[in-house]
Amino acid sequence: MAALIAPPAPTGVACARAMSFRSVAKRVPVAGARVQPRKTNVAVRAVAKGEGSIREQAGRRAPLEKSSLFSAKYVPFAGDSNEEYSLDEVIYRSQSGGLLDVQHDMEALAIYPPEYWKALFDERVGKTVWPYGSGVWSKKEWVLPGIPDEDIVSMFEGNSNLFWADRYGRENLGMKDLWVKQCGNSHTGSFKDLGMTALVSQVNHMRRQGKPLAAVGCASTGDTSAALSAYAAAAGIPSIVFLPADKISLAQLVQPIANGSLVMSIDTDFDGCMRLIRQVTAELPIYLANSLNSLRLEGQKTAAIEILQQFDWQVPDYVIIPGGNLGNVYAFYKGFKMCKDLGLVDKLPRIVVAQAHNANPLYRAYKAGFENYEAIKAEPTFASAIQIGDPVSIDRAIYALKETNGIVEEATEEELMDAAAEADLTGMFNCPHTGVALAALKKLRANQTIGPDDRTVVISTAHGLKFAQSKVAYHSGQIEGIIGKYANPPVVVKEDFGAVMDVLTKRLQSEQYKS
Repeated sequence: MAALIAPPAPTGVACARAMSFRSVAKRVPVAGARVQPRKTNVAVRAVAKGEGSIREQAGRRAPLEKSSLFSAKYVPFAGDSNEEYSLDEVIYRSQSGGLLDVQHDMEALAIYPPEYWKALFDERVGKTVWPYGSGVWSKKEWVLPGIPDEDIVSMFEGNSNLFWADRYGRENLGMKDLWVKQCGNSHTGSFKDLGMTALVSQVNHMRRQGKPLAAVGCASTGDTSAALSAYAAAAGIPSIVFLPADKISLAQLVQPIANGSLVMSIDTDFDGCMRLIRQVTAELPIYLANSLNSLRLEGQKTAAIEILQQFDWQVPDYVIIPGGNLGNVYAFYKGFKMCKDLGLVDKLPRIVVAQAHNANPLYRAYKAGFENYEAIKAEPTFASAIQIGDPVSIDRAIYALKETNGIVEEATEEELMDAAAEADLTGMFNCPHTGVALAALKKLRANQTIGPDDRTVVISTAHGLKFAQSKVAYHSGQIEGIIGKYANPPVVVKEDFGAVMDVLTKRLQSEQYKS
């Protein structure tokens, strides 16, 4: 297996930065890469020879050259700069009670020029060499550099498609450069897989070190519990999830049940579940897996890096993110900022956070100029995964918005359901949370904040199939107070040729069928 060569000497960094992607790719053999593309993949060939699984091969692989230079640690998100903790410690908050952040040794990472990192990430993407075929672990040095490859728990998550919403953008919004990042095209059907592979891998690593962690646990609005239960099951680690009773979809509920989690359905909302899980993890050897834990954000930030990679390292003008607990907002900012700080790109996109009107504490703070934030009691919303009135990452999100000259917009229930259905008519199949982002986009186009030529990326956080019940209700006219502008209910026809022909003839004469 080719090893990563030593970085250029300091005197040669400027020269190396000017080298082309092609020349760097040729000069630098990368771990997990096929140096000669026409040859059989190294990992596949090794397995065929009976040399063990791809995980076992990773355990025998020599460490990357200079990998000992890369490190990460916990520091307060805002607070004492001298306070720091090892990632191997079980800790969730700083001494002052504030959030923690994972801080990387950026000077060490900067030893390698931008073209080197681009070549390395591009060489790894989509391969089967453990663990670099994952969209998260292809950026391992930027995620959890100190974890052994054999301790990683991965389902080759990430690498989700960046979909050009050509017809929807052109016909509905007058845009030619609209894209949808399909983060729901993942193992458990949501972006939460990106963060959970990082967190569960670290837990797996700590348990192998002898740390007394009996289980992992989370409060969830559905997607977090699905991701945690799957990754914990893959690692053989018990999992416990707290769910608000009757507030998540059936598809979301059945996922942790199927993966063997202890599922506790609690008569409260997400915020109530979150308070309980924090109390429980303070008393029992259960590792907290919510986005209060900043390890999750290290995996989630790779979606931002992946977007830049898919655009050949060009920065979009706007990125629109559905916002609930708001950890993902900071994660995207962190991924973009890391790329800028290490010279892979030269600017940041403007971040737009889209909230449901029924759960909009960040929107209210934004309208007040961020001078005052108040938690609210979130009301029911079809965008149930973001039905959160007291988001843990409120401070992180506000920081990300200020750093990117960001925007916060909201959508009513009718606006979000209509937006999702309208986009579905152009070939998508959107979850309600993506509907929130699309509704926000429509408002920003209407007031000309976003122009027709602005490259815009909408983050689709989950697969529409996880929320099929809401689509059934919409198209069957079962939602009180919502007309369903784009409803398309099935036509009931008796088994009779004449009756079928009557329906078809009438439909073919409609405007929809005229070319």
